Amino acid sequence: MTAATIVPSRSRRRARFGVRLGLVALAIGACSAFGAPAHARGPDGIADVAEKVIDAVVNISTSQTVEAKGGGGNTMPQLPPGSPFEEFFDDFFKNRRGPGGGSKGGENSAPRKTNSLGSGFIIDTAGVVVTNNHVIADADEIHVILNDGTKIKAELVGVDKKTDLAVLRIKPTKPLVAVKFGDSDKLRLGDWVVAIGNPFSLGGTVTAGIVSAKNRDISSGPYDSYIQTDASINRGNSGGPLFNLDGDVIGVNTLIISPSGGSIGIGFAVPSKTVVGVVDQLRQFGELRRGWLGVRIQSVTDEIAESLNIKPARGALVAGVDDKGPAKPAGIEPGDVVVKFDGKDVKDPKDLSRVVADTAVGKEVDVVVIRKGQEEIKKVTLGRLQDPDKVQAAVKTDEPAPEKPVTQKALGLDLATLSKDLRTRYKIKDSVKGVVVTNVDASSDAAEKRLSAGDVIVEVAQEAVSSGADIQKRVDQLKKDGKKSVLLLVSNGEGELRFVALSVQ
Repeated sequence: MTAATIVPSRSRRRARFGVRLGLVALAIGACSAFGAPAHARGPDGIADVAEKVIDAVVNISTSQTVEAKGGGGNTMPQLPPGSPFEEFFDDFFKNRRGPGGGSKGGENSAPRKTNSLGSGFIIDTAGVVVTNNHVIADADEIHVILNDGTKIKAELVGVDKKTDLAVLRIKPTKPLVAVKFGDSDKLRLGDWVVAIGNPFSLGGTVTAGIVSAKNRDISSGPYDSYIQTDASINRGNSGGPLFNLDGDVIGVNTLIISPSGGSIGIGFAVPSKTVVGVVDQLRQFGELRRGWLGVRIQSVTDEIAESLNIKPARGALVAGVDDKGPAKPAGIEPGDVVVKFDGKDVKDPKDLSRVVADTAVGKEVDVVVIRKGQEEIKKVTLGRLQDPDKVQAAVKTDEPAPEKPVTQKALGLDLATLSKDLRTRYKIKDSVKGVVVTNVDASSDAAEKRLSAGDVIVEVAQEAVSSGADIQKRVDQLKKDGKKSVLLLVSNGEGELRFVALSVQ
């Protein structure tokens, strides 16, 4: 059964109950009508917003040449799942017999074109259009379809995969209507918003809802900070605008969470604050030029905060500093906790990643760090992030079964002084200094924190160590001082650092 037949059939089944429920519904309706103010039933301005902006919302049509996998020369259009036309085309193309239809595999295997549809919106009457990157990704041809049906070939200006945004340019054949961006930072939970787009290829569809959440991180990318809304957003809405009641774009509809593919009231939009910066750079450079601090960071857990005398737990802990990065000459060191960047508070690593990326390359900024319980200000001139897609992963090796060296136990760890044999066994670079872990008690806190044989403890409580005895001495002193945990600076064999807080109780 297609989506087009669900509503009527359900309505017929319920029609028999209409008379019996009529009086009850009337009574409830009367209470609602006379007992609640108009704004409680929804704003009156949605129709005005839709009328004002509808001509600036466009459909994005793309085509792509793909290699046929056999099975006939007729190409079925690429329709969004749930489209009312899906069943018709499925029957027509898949069950058709004759030349090119339902033929044996291997025949008519020439490359073919597939088509798809999404949404977008015009931000400049000169013909600048914003949409999602995934709407136009890998397309051979892109066309923009205006609200009146006019179809215009589009040129790709630039894309940003990290925020899933793209900018197109068209040569208008007549005057265009453009919309402007609003300030997504001014949105409040419960504010009304309007989504307009091309759901299930139906075009020009208006839905309304509220802002359900802000700054939502769903781990889809490094700069997640979505607006969550219950305005109905479906497949095909991608790239379409989310408006406030002033008719300003405050987001770009990008993702939904749904087991069925249809709206269940959980949709996500990239906030206009992010979109404006990305679009400006794509229009100016055709690419993104993000700021780069040159540090590796991790979260400040409650245990790490206690070890570093930071109350409350906040900020981004610097686990490593790039030797060629901007942070190094500025004096930022591993163990520093960044709590403010360029005047903006840093609550967690995601905050720091976003604000650094949004800051202009070459700008000198003040970075506030906490070092040994005291705030310090470091001046950093930002570099440019060259290749954000590269992530260096630690190399994990299976632990061989060698002869055990002389070890000392502490914190649920077997610890040994680094030797040539141990460096070879665990593939530890000569530049890595410290005490190597040769075994981890499976029931210990260290095991829970994923310490493993081959890890090297470089510092304990921000002091360098070179033997198991050094570590035990530091732990004993922390116990006497009443500390509940100890902060370790741990390296892998490649020299990549991270901080781990372990219980000393």
